[in-house]
Order: sequence, then structure tokens, then C-alpha cells
Amino acid sequence: MNKSPDKLTYCRSFFENLPFKTRSVPIGNINVGGINPIRIQSMTTAGTMETEKSIKECIGLVEAGCEIVRLTAPSKKEAENLKVIKDALHSKNITVPLVADIHFTPNAAEVAANIVEKVRINPGNYADKKKFDEHIYTDESYLSELLRIEEKFTPLVLQCKKNNVAMRIGTNHGSLSDRILSRYGDTPTGMVESAMEFLRICIKNDYHAIVLSMKASNTLVMVEAYRLLVLQMKENNLDYPLHLGVTEAGDGEDGRIKSAVGIGALLEDGIGDTIRVSLTEDSRYEIPVAQKLLEKFNPSEQNLFRFNGNDLKIPYEPFSYRRRETGSLLNIGGGNVPVVVGSLSHQEEIKPAHLFGLGYRYSVQDDKWHITDTAVDYIYLGNKKINFPIPEHLVLLLDYQNWVENKNNYKNSVPFVNQKTLTDLPKGTVCFVSHAAEDFNLAYLKNRPDAIVVLGTSYSNKTHLYRAIYSRLAELHLKNPVILCDKPKTNDNETFQVWSSSSLGSLFLDGFGDGIWLSGDFPMQLKTSTSFGILQATRVRISKTEYISCPSCGRTLFDLQETTAKIRNETSHLKGLKIGIMGCIVNGPGEMADADYGYVGTGIGKIHLYKEKVVVRKNIPDTEAVEALINLIKENGDWVEKPT
Repeated sequence: MNKSPDKLTYCRSFFENLPFKTRSVPIGNINVGGINPIRIQSMTTAGTMETEKSIKECIGLVEAGCEIVRLTAPSKKEAENLKVIKDALHSKNITVPLVADIHFTPNAAEVAANIVEKVRINPGNYADKKKFDEHIYTDESYLSELLRIEEKFTPLVLQCKKNNVAMRIGTNHGSLSDRILSRYGDTPTGMVESAMEFLRICIKNDYHAIVLSMKASNTLVMVEAYRLLVLQMKENNLDYPLHLGVTEAGDGEDGRIKSAVGIGALLEDGIGDTIRVSLTEDSRYEIPVAQKLLEKFNPSEQNLFRFNGNDLKIPYEPFSYRRRETGSLLNIGGGNVPVVVGSLSHQEEIKPAHLFGLGYRYSVQDDKWHITDTAVDYIYLGNKKINFPIPEHLVLLLDYQNWVENKNNYKNSVPFVNQKTLTDLPKGTVCFVSHAAEDFNLAYLKNRPDAIVVLGTSYSNKTHLYRAIYSRLAELHLKNPVILCDKPKTNDNETFQVWSSSSLGSLFLDGFGDGIWLSGDFPMQLKTSTSFGILQATRVRISKTEYISCPSCGRTLFDLQETTAKIRNETSHLKGLKIGIMGCIVNGPGEMADADYGYVGTGIGKIHLYKEKVVVRKNIPDTEAVEALINLIKENGDWVEKPT
């Protein structure tokens, strides 16, 4: 994109959380966008023809705090059954807006538009069937395709307009049409254009009850796509609300962190009017995660540092990833992956067992250390000591006076100083220096390229403060590596994870940060796993297997939660491998493009296996499919045996 950084105004401010102003769109008895609160939504997992299960699930979601409920409508019969479900809910005085989820079937969408409050269509497959064919479109043939789409889509637009039914135009990275791929590639730009083609048809017909989304499993792709979409809307004076979500985020800790990184990065910039946290779990569990994430942006939680960011400019292009250029000190900065710092300074007497939560396991029987793939790189001791042998590569971080007195007792130790004690260190001595992000005076670093900056703040707007420091470092042409710190003000473990992921995720996605240091009164293992989880979710450091696993929904053709657990149990040791686990064919093949291997439901009890986006095994019984997946990984040389 040929724009200078100061022109890239996808948000109202890069240094303050100011909401992107959108119109208010009625969806049944609530509104999305405008001055309305950010709405929380989810999706049922039962098949829509399973009437009683669907009703029960809708009730459970509403009781959990869900404000909009989506159900799948893969054919006309499911769409028609939405009326039975809706009438049953109304008979119980439950008037939650219902959304029909449509893929491939315009006739089902037109039926649903007479029943529900909102219809979701996927522009990648509403009028196209994805074949992964490569075509070369001339301008004339491309225009012909757009006219064909307009003819197919306009009846739904007019029907929604007549019935006052809202619509979400929801682009998925995994299901872009062959037409879009041929011209724009598998890119955020292609995702935006996919939605804009359909949005222009709506505008042409004076229909504006629109919500837009740009979902992807890759958080970098997702965030860039939403930023590009908002930029294009601003340039065209459009103001449609935005639905945020990371698709195929997975389950457990990984799914929560990944969702919070992607959704939170946009919320930090004032983007987003409704959110869905997609977990491969019972959908009721999505609601508290979403609630906790939104609580971070509650004014009552804010302790803001007020600064004038008008004289600051972002030193990076926010629509393509490029890591900040730094010097290399020890194994930090330069071309090194971001490091993880843990702390034992709170322990009265440090024992080998205390290193367990930091990824190190000492075996008395073998008299040696076992190091996991998520072992911290640095341990902060403060003024404490370690009186037993530690792994050779592990570096200890000591307060200045402790380092002066005991540096000769350790093979690897580094002083941790403040600006005052930094002057006591001879130049050339590699050190960590603490720096408060609200202090924009960084000139002292000009003569200290040997200092690794440990950036922290007690203020809640740390994303913007850290971004401001990034700007100042660039202005002064400083290349010191930077460790990003966070200490969320909460006592809840899950809240700790989602708040840290939101605060720091955006920064790593923008190439800022050479390390992470999470603190607070939480279990050491939680802080360690969250640190590595954030780096994994932003794809700046891969330390474990990544599972691109969709949430359960009514289209799922096998037990997604049970199968994901089985696959994880067999493959979690395959560091760096990406495995897609898709309940149906809707997004499966597309997301395989971002995965090394794919496990996709194609019929009741039948599985297709993919190598990247190519299907290599078809219609395997689900009772045999996990073993077949393992064999496929072995055949391609990506298997290693589990460590004993």
C-alpha cells in the first residue's frame, strides 16, 4: 500500500482508545453499533433439526449472558425449522435475536429472512462453490462474474430490506472464492474486497442494516484485514458495525489466548461492535471469556495515563508485518525469537522444585534437568540467590548490588538496573534496564546500546503507552531490544490471560517486542504458559503444536471436542506443526492452506485428510481417522516420537 505511515488512519488515534464511529443497526430487540455497548454472541452446536436440543442450548446461552444467538441453516428444511425454535423460545418469553448462518444455499437464506432477525452470509461461498481452481480472469470476465453474483444476491437483499432483517456479510480467510484468489491472492486485501463486492450490492439497493466481519485463524491476517476494511470504509464515508472473532481458535488455554489476541488488538484501537469468542468447547463457555475481555475496556477498570500523542507517528506500516529492527544482545533482539522472562524473586529460599512452573524439571534419579519446549529463557532473582546447579543455558537476572556481589558464582548472570545505577555499569556491560512507559525521555539510551529495555507501566492504557515508546525509539534511531511487561490488576486466572493477551498481542503483531515478562500473584506455570501462548498466537515464536480447530456448530459431522482431545493427546509433542480440525467442509479446505495437515468431516462418520490444502485420504471412518492422520504425518517425515 503506497501510503506514508501518518496517512494510515484506520483508527481515530494510535495513542488513545477512541471508538470507530459506526451506525446503529437494529437486530430484533437490540441494536449493534453506534453508542450501544459491545454485544456478545455465540452459536448453537446442535443441529438445527434437533429442535429440543437447539431450544435448550439457546436458553443456556441467554442465561450465560449471550445477546445474539446464531444457528446453522445449511438447507431450506433447517431454515424452516428456525420458526419452530423461535416460537418455542418466545413462548418462554425469550426474545433473543436469532441469526441464520448460511453457506452455499441462497434459497435457505431467503426462507430464513422471513423468520429470524439477522442472516449471516459468507461472500466466499454464497454464490460460488470453492474448487481451488486457478483461473485467469480478464476485466470483462471478472465483471461478468460480479453481475452473476448481483443477480443471485439481490433477492435476499430486497427481502431483508422489506422485512427489516439485518445481515452480516462475513468473510472467512479459509473460504475466499476462486475468483477473489485469482486476482488478490490469499490476502487480507482479498478478504476486504470479497465483502465489499457484496456490500456494494446492498448499498445499490439502499439497504444498510449491515454488519461486517473479517475472520481468520491467523491473528495477523485477521487484524490486518479488519484494519484494511475500516480504512476502506473511512475513505468511502461508510460506517457499518463490525463483528469481531478469531475463527478456528481452538480450545482451552490456546483458544482463549488466541481469541483475546485477535479481538483485543482491535478493541484496543476502538474497533468492534459485537464479538464472538470461538472455542472448540460447549458454546456456553465462550460467554464468560468474552465478558472478561470486554471488562478490560470498562471505564471503571481504566487507570489512564493522559498524554498528548498528536506529535507522535507510528514507525511501522500496520497492514503488513515487519519486526522492529534492533541490535542483538545475548540472545535478545536482532534475528532472535522473543524471549520469555520468569521470576523467583518472591521465594524466600529457592529450591529446584520452584523451577517446575518455569519449564524445568529436575530428576533426582537421573541427576539432570529436563527442559520443556516452554521453558523460560531468563529467571529474575532480584536480591535472592540460587545455591544449586542450574541448566547451563539458563540466564539469571540479578538486581544490581546482588550482581556485583555474586556474579562470579553463576555461569550466566546479567545485572538488572534502573537509570541511576545504569551509570555505575561500565559501557559495554550488557544489562537489563527498567523503564516506565509513561517516561518519554529515552535520550539516555543513546550512549547505552548495551542496554535491554524492560518496559512496564501501572497504567491500564499500556498498549498505547508502549506504542508511544516505539515511536520515540524510532525518532531517536535507538535500536535497543525491548522486553514488554504486564501485570493485570485482577485476581482471576482467565481474566489475567485474556487481558495480557489483549494488551501485548497487538504490539507483537506490529513487530514490537523482543521478549515478554508477565507478573502478578498467579501460579508460575500459568504465567509461563500464557507468555508462550501469546508469542504462539502472534506467531512470533512457535513452541508447540498449533491446532486450528473450529467451534462446534450444527454443521459438525463428528464429536469435535472429543476428536480434538484425541488428536491433541497424540500430536501435542510435534512442535511447530499446524493441524486443522474442521467439523465440516464449509471452511475446512480453505483453512488447510494455513495448516500442515487437516482433519475434515465430510459426511456422518466420514473424514477427509489433507496435506495442506490437498485432500490425500477420502471417506475414512472416524473410528480409524486419528490413526490415519498420524500415519500421514509419518509418511511425510514430520513425525517424531514422544519424549520419554
